[in-house]
Amino acid sequence: MHRADAHLQVPGHDAELRVVRHGHFGRPLLAFSCEGGSAADFEGRGLLDAIRPLVDDGRVSVFAVDSLDRWTWSANDVPTEERANRHGAYQAWIEQAVVPWIAEQTGGELDLITFGPSLGAYHAVQFAFQRADIATLAMGFSGNYDPTSWNSWGDFGDATYFANPTAYVPGLDGDHLEWLRARLSVLLVVGEGPFETTPTGSLPSTRAFADLLAQKGIRHELDVWGHDSAHDWPWWQKQLAHHLPRFV
Repeated sequence: MHRADAHLQVPGHDAELRVVRHGHFGRPLLAFSCEGGSAADFEGRGLLDAIRPLVDDGRVSVFAVDSLDRWTWSANDVPTEERANRHGAYQAWIEQAVVPWIAEQTGGELDLITFGPSLGAYHAVQFAFQRADIATLAMGFSGNYDPTSWNSWGDFGDATYFANPTAYVPGLDGDHLEWLRARLSVLLVVGEGPFETTPTGSLPSTRAFADLLAQKGIRHELDVWGHDSAHDWPWWQKQLAHHLPRFV
């Protein structure tokens, strides 16, 4: 299997974060990890093995990225508005460093799938809403899409608003909404089992976000798995292997 990796500088930050590519051809999948995770998790946590036939057959090429969550959304000693500002630096890294590297690797126009479990689901959905010109499908597994529910405190401003899909989606209208309706699809997957409701809030948040998308007429699919389906890697492996083949 073809593999490549790069360490790329975060704009406005002294960190270099890693991107790892798995695969030689196929639709590019930008993969975020769970909270505080790394680019190594996609392989190390079994997701790569779960979809290996698609990778080996050249149907999908995975680009897994490091998180910066400990400095952004998981920095609970920092006010939420500042965490949102810091998230902007992470998104800038994706846009200004990762996406050009993916384009260089693939040698063609981008039609990204974004994917992530847990906090990675938020990243996948948020990025696609901000850059639906290059990411036309977002797959969020076991996600909570409201950053103000994550140990939030302090006054909320524009940074928090525009980093919170549950806040800005209700206000979408006009030409931009019509463009998103034509361009973007969202797949939301969640279970009813252990840790999907408490403490993560994933099940109620996913259902509520699906309702928002329905109200706005944005293409989406909600897939709720049963009470045995936990907030954990073995289930995300099964869910990814179940859904990805029809998109690549």
